Amino acid sequence: MNINITSRKFKAKDSLKDYIEEEIKALHKFNDDILEANVILSYTHNKDSIKTAEIIMQVPGKVLSAANTSDEFSKAVSGALEKITRQLKKIKSKKIAKTR
Repeated sequence: MNINITSRKFKAKDSLKDYIEEEIKALHKFNDDILEANVILSYTHNKDSIKTAEIIMQVPGKVLSAANTSDEFSKAVSGALEKITRQLKKIKSKKIAKTR
């Protein structure tokens, strides 16, 4: 599985990149066929500096997408990962239902 991390308008710390890679690798328990995961990190230059994490994941026949905003990148990534996890579980349950 390819994991691409893109940070727009800033340079992401290695600790954040490692956290994202570990969390995405943990998604294999929901679907073994994950081909590629693209994580896009960005933020707006307001006084509150809202951070956004977007995850685009490719599985055979589908492209899953989720985005989340928060005041910290780790929280934004966690929220987006929860959304992707729900989508992966739904695909898995549909696949199991078809085989019955």
